[in-house]
Amino acid sequence: MPWEPAELVIWQDDALVAVNKPAGLPTLPDGYDLQAPHLVSVLEPELGPLMIVHRLDRDTSGVVILARTPEAHRSLNVQFEKRLALKTYHALVSGDPPWGTHSVRLPLRADGDRRHRTIVDRRYGKPAETEFKVGERFGAFSLLEARPKTGRTHQIRVHLAALGYPLVGDGLYGDGAEIYLSQVKPGYSPGRSGERPLLSRLGLHARSIRCEHPESGQACYFEAPYPKDFALALKQLRKYSRSM
Repeated sequence: MPWEPAELVIWQDDALVAVNKPAGLPTLPDGYDLQAPHLVSVLEPELGPLMIVHRLDRDTSGVVILARTPEAHRSLNVQFEKRLALKTYHALVSGDPPWGTHSVRLPLRADGDRRHRTIVDRRYGKPAETEFKVGERFGAFSLLEARPKTGRTHQIRVHLAALGYPLVGDGLYGDGAEIYLSQVKPGYSPGRSGERPLLSRLGLHARSIRCEHPESGQACYFEAPYPKDFALALKQLRKYSRSM
């Protein structure tokens, strides 16, 4: 799938670029296929040299900030390392949490099992904290807001699975269950060709980032619109599910 840099850019100036990364496009080169497209290789031909500040999983969409100068790179790195940058994710999960807000503090250890997953490890894991807030309820599914206070690998996914509300489409930390229209639309029956899921990837979108501009010091807020598949799934859930 071709990606046009102009369609991905949310904001740019001489110091940084904020983009809406599509699901399916890795942030960094794939270790198994160095020639495969990744975010930097897609953007640099048009925008010039860029430096990675943080990353998103391949199947996660949403806002990513890249630096254009070494000075901006250092400043942004410090903000992310010291947790001064506020990241907010929107997560479509299976289930209906009994709480409105919930803070999870479970230590995590990367590459902790045979499947190379991040696991909860109270003895050897590193501190990890995520704050969750229910945004909308759709019966069998919910839209949550997630704010990670730390930056462990797959942190949101693991913490949600530990709570018993895995991300939609997460086959690594959940059962991979997806959303189908027949689950939410009364009387709907798919045709002979079968039914395709409303969202056929991980139900996680990096919605926004708040940080300090590396040159001016002014507060910055970058928000990434939902991609079409995520927006469509929400539209159908809102239309046919009984919001509570």
